[in-house]
Amino acid sequence: MTSAPILFYDGECGLCARLVQWSLARDRRGVLRFAPLQGETYARLALAAKPTDLQTVVLQDERGVHVRSDAVLRLLGHLGGAWGAIGTIARAVPRPLRDAAYRFVARRRIAWFGTADRCAAPGASTRDRFLP
Repeated sequence: MTSAPILFYDGECGLCARLVQWSLARDRRGVLRFAPLQGETYARLALAAKPTDLQTVVLQDERGVHVRSDAVLRLLGHLGGAWGAIGTIARAVPRPLRDAAYRFVARRRIAWFGTADRCAAPGASTRDRFLP
């Protein structure tokens, strides 16, 4: 397992696919790795209480495993710059409120954003950042 931060996402979700593409475009340092929740990398992740709900995004980094809004805020932190500052400021919102908003969107994500376009495979320049 790599020590780089890994964003685990629902590989069949259109919103999640957009989040991955958005993150790739803003991760100028190239520190993030990506893997579907349905994949081998997530299956091998040895955690006592590993989230199994596909309606959440999971981020694993040097500080542990983060879910829902905490995962998104940690993602912003890894992007750095203004995105990191936004993530820091957003932490002022209490987690129950952030997670309620997250769950609201997560329940509607397929209806609103559709499923992931299976043709949107990683390009040659980013292929090494995707884990099985």
